[in-house]
Amino acid sequence: MTSEAIIISGGSENRFKSVKDDIPISMAPINDKPFLEYQLSYLEHWGIKHLILSLGYKADLIKRYFKDQYKSMSISYVIEEGASDNVGNMKKAIQKANEMNVFILDGSIFFDVSLRRLFNFKRSKQADLALSLRFVPEVTQHGSIKIDEDAKVIDFCGTADQYGEEYINGGVSCINTQYFLSKNLKDESSFQKDFLEQYYKSDSMYGFKCYSYFKDISNPLDYERAQNEFRSLPY
Repeated sequence: MTSEAIIISGGSENRFKSVKDDIPISMAPINDKPFLEYQLSYLEHWGIKHLILSLGYKADLIKRYFKDQYKSMSISYVIEEGASDNVGNMKKAIQKANEMNVFILDGSIFFDVSLRRLFNFKRSKQADLALSLRFVPEVTQHGSIKIDEDAKVIDFCGTADQYGEEYINGGVSCINTQYFLSKNLKDESSFQKDFLEQYYKSDSMYGFKCYSYFKDISNPLDYERAQNEFRSLPY
């Protein structure tokens, strides 16, 4: 299994103002420690040895807190330019990785996926990219992802259908680094719109269904619930 991961922890100050002012969303306090620390503990649990943090708003605050090491895991940093979602920022982060594959996490989502199972799933499908998919029982603010019987991604939908079995992007993925870097995409392109939604038909992108614990703390209600629910996490 790969031992490297990227967390996209940029974003803007406006994204979290409804919950907390003047801090990056990844540093939001949950039971007296920042949300990002739960993600780091989760990665360390799964054997990650090198973490790349992609930072934007108030990057220095995060760098001062975590420095260059967390437990057995070394930390590298890249500073985002423009939109957090743009391809140029992802390129800079992926270029810091040394292995053929790297995990990528959304810095506002905690999804308790087995990284070993996700990696083995990607390998078994010979996929360029494996996305973790979270089951949702009802319509959410997230768009849904459709997969076929072999788990290949066949559609990105704008909204989830309240009458069907729906899965959303769980914010944890595993990608082949050279595959992504070989794409001739402009730095200002959107990772979601100009990469994922443009290449899923022609390329080998698969969805790994998972029903594990999931929280998106950019949602104020999820953030409030996390204060109690995170007490039972093993990380």
